[in-house]
Amino acid sequence: MQVTTSTSIPSNFQDVWQHAGHHTTRLVERIGASFPHAAHQGVYQCEEPHWWTAGFWSGILWLFHREDPASGFGEIARQCEEKLDMPLQEFDQLHHDVGFMWILTSVANYELSGDATSRRRALTAASHLAGRFNMKGSYIRAWNPWSEGEDNTGLAIIDCMMNLPLLYWASETTGDPRFRHIAIAHTNMVLNHFIREDGSVHHIVKFNPDTGEVVEALGGQGFAPQSAWARGTSWAMYGLTLSYRYTGDPAYLQAAKKVTHFFLSALGPDGVPTWDFRLPTDAPSYKDSSAGACAASALLELARCVPANESQMYAQHANSLLQHLIKACGNFSDQEEGLLLHGAGHVPEGRNQDNPLIYGDYYFVEALAKQRGYEGLFSPRARY
Repeated sequence: MQVTTSTSIPSNFQDVWQHAGHHTTRLVERIGASFPHAAHQGVYQCEEPHWWTAGFWSGILWLFHREDPASGFGEIARQCEEKLDMPLQEFDQLHHDVGFMWILTSVANYELSGDATSRRRALTAASHLAGRFNMKGSYIRAWNPWSEGEDNTGLAIIDCMMNLPLLYWASETTGDPRFRHIAIAHTNMVLNHFIREDGSVHHIVKFNPDTGEVVEALGGQGFAPQSAWARGTSWAMYGLTLSYRYTGDPAYLQAAKKVTHFFLSALGPDGVPTWDFRLPTDAPSYKDSSAGACAASALLELARCVPANESQMYAQHANSLLQHLIKACGNFSDQEEGLLLHGAGHVPEGRNQDNPLIYGDYYFVEALAKQRGYEGLFSPRARY
């Protein structure tokens, strides 16, 4: 792949794509089939295979593999997928984020190569995800307990909207509608309990797991229960749009637009989202490039779902957001392993407050791929 100058900002999306490919080649040489999460002092730190971000590196590799199958990236992605067999068989380590993990590994491999083993892995993951559905409250439970005595049985989070495509895909590939019914029930719950009137979004809603009654909203990775966590907003933008593309339900499209308009209205003059859109003046004001990258890809997805005049508007917003990210957060130096600087992982817990994040890199590459006419790995074909 063409190498861009390491000290200059590329002038167009094509040059940025080429730079990202060169950058990925360098990172493959160091980490190979590993699971990078956040970069510290210029170097990506890797997590265990059960960590929720274990699919994003493979997702980047598959996106570049589609353009250049001879790159060798596909083989590294397959090796990553094989390492995920360990958590797939260990119930205690699985959680709601199996969609993030196996869509970008096994579903991607199956859709690109027809590999039957990858299909079985993805269907196993989908079955685990469906098994987390609680009929009382119609929600997919989020985390398992992280410590002894912790009770997460009533928690649902907005992030899970991005895992639902695994269920839609499972129904399509098997012909069994049960997976789809669960995804739809969870999405309807999100419309009722997560999306506020102004388009902002709760991160966590706690239910009584025995009755289904809502107990309270929690701040989670946002600043406060009634604040507006930026990445959660982008999860909702993208997840609602994907649910619309799979189902054709106009309520999902309207909700996606509502959240999107809130996100766009909350951006500051530099065009890069602050980690929470409702911060008091004395709160830490970190940027979150990962929220911006996810939102850019979501905008390009939404542009496919609406009439031409609206489509152009959303595409222009996506282009503007990408340009702001490139200018303010793009890494064009060989001294840093992240593609996007200034990601905010979990500010309330003081973790990765201003670091490159692998999911930010993935959505950035995915948005660039969509600019080139590719479907994202999450993206369904229009089915309505």
